[in-house]
Amino acid sequence: MVSRRKTKKALHSQAASRKTTSGITAYRIGDSRLPLFDGRGAMLEGARWHSPGRPAICAALTQACAMLEILACANTGKVPKHHKLIIIDIPSTVAVEQIDLSQVPGWGDRNYLKSRLYGDQWLAEQRSVALIVPSVIASYDYNIVINPLHRDISKLTISRPEDIHWDERLFR
Repeated sequence: MVSRRKTKKALHSQAASRKTTSGITAYRIGDSRLPLFDGRGAMLEGARWHSPGRPAICAALTQACAMLEILACANTGKVPKHHKLIIIDIPSTVAVEQIDLSQVPGWGDRNYLKSRLYGDQWLAEQRSVALIVPSVIASYDYNIVINPLHRDISKLTISRPEDIHWDERLFR
């Protein structure tokens, strides 16, 4: 049996040796019973930055933030059984926009009205393949919304889905 320490070491080594030619690396965690990179899952319920009925791929700029976002949304107190991680490479040759929060007062409101209005307009205008937005949960971290209908979506590359190590202490 491989010890947990060796497993973690192997994972860190694998991540360090992974070559990236991207300008941005994003981390997406999703239910593997649905496609992880087509936006249909997010389209069903919507999220902070897009309304239901609009496909979008939600990710984070760090794996830790992606995990926090899943824990906050799931709110079950149980280890997510079917979730997998994909790593998304966004090359520096595609347009990525970072939101100017002064343009979206009330973006963090619980009703999502102002943030969804902004995000829906961004999706419709297709100004960029991705939009960097702040995380409400981790105030010094960022999420990224990817438009799966943008003409440059095929320039992004994704890893194979990977298992996630959920530390049991998160669920006590």
